[in-house]
Amino acid sequence: MPLALLALAVGAFGIGTTEFVMMGLLPDVADDLNISIPSAGHLVSAYALGVVIGAPLLAALTAKMSRRTVLIGLMGLFVVGNALSALAPDNGWLLAARFLSGLPHGAFFGVGAVVATSMVAPERKARSVSLMFLGLTVANVAGVPVATLMGQNLGWRATFLGVSAIGLVAIAALAFLIPQDHEHTTARGLRGELAALRSVPVWLSLGTTVAGFGALFSAYSYITPMLTDAAGYADASVTLLLALFGVGATAGNLLGGRLADHSLRGTLFGGLASLVAVLALFPLLMRTELTAAVAVILLGMAAFATGSPLQLMVMEKASSAPSLASSANQAAFNLANAGGAWIGGLALAAGFGVTSPALAGVALAVLGLAVASLAYTVDRRRAPVPGRERIVASHVPQEAEAVRH
Repeated sequence: MPLALLALAVGAFGIGTTEFVMMGLLPDVADDLNISIPSAGHLVSAYALGVVIGAPLLAALTAKMSRRTVLIGLMGLFVVGNALSALAPDNGWLLAARFLSGLPHGAFFGVGAVVATSMVAPERKARSVSLMFLGLTVANVAGVPVATLMGQNLGWRATFLGVSAIGLVAIAALAFLIPQDHEHTTARGLRGELAALRSVPVWLSLGTTVAGFGALFSAYSYITPMLTDAAGYADASVTLLLALFGVGATAGNLLGGRLADHSLRGTLFGGLASLVAVLALFPLLMRTELTAAVAVILLGMAAFATGSPLQLMVMEKASSAPSLASSANQAAFNLANAGGAWIGGLALAAGFGVTSPALAGVALAVLGLAVASLAYTVDRRRAPVPGRERIVASHVPQEAEAVRH
């Protein structure tokens, strides 16, 4: 695997850290800015809104630019957004800064996935994407806990300055390790990029992402009360257990990437089916501390085993605009975050029990399987050319050859 993938992973590590660390800093931010915790919670939504808006928009607007230049520029915007977050004088400014920080998130992963797959042989494309996503999953193991402790001991502003420093390291790594490429000879402008998304298979792939990862966040958003109220863990133990989730996600991400290079659809269906099984067992597994810890690890493994297959599937279905499609998939991921948490909350508010969000997640995972099956049926009816299942984009191999030389 090219060393350049390390640069993408460093950027992903910074993005993953800033995305999830706010959950642990909400009380500190609320106290410092004299706002309520629910009001501080809007900072999480502001970041997610930035991802949803920025992912397809920035990918489309930069379609004709060198991808290396785009990645460096996106990481520069990330550094500015986090630095402004650290310097924000009040809640309004912080909301704007968090929104700005979220704008480059999806486009970075989207363009990064195309760059990653362009630097490897066809049979290693899924693994290259999983190695980029490795930075995101490792952020949950190390980045978020360390950044949270930094914020609690040095102040929340120090956390965002630290994340900005990670972004600067990522910029240097991108500049030195990502090969210089040329402008996109096949780029068709904003209108042409958006036209590439007028495809039923593309939207079915995006729908699978929303439903599949919505199942994850339906349960994960309420994992703390499950661990404390159902499994009997002390509040102080939750941080370590969330790190175990990151370990499971890292293992699932790497396993999913390797398996997807052999069978893209098989890995996708297997991951979603595993997610259904794990979530269905949650009410039983949350009865003891040991089985609850196992459940957290298995949840991370099952969910993130589908990450690379879903990313490649979307890129394949929009082969004339892979950067835009890949970025749109990141927007779908964040919609899943918000939608899954909302649906899980409905189950909890209805009084179905502390583990009911996991059962709501079962329904979403089954929906994801149904959408993926429909996508498979549509593909069969369109009679795709044999052997195209792992081909991401028709113009990527030529670019890969240019990059390798």
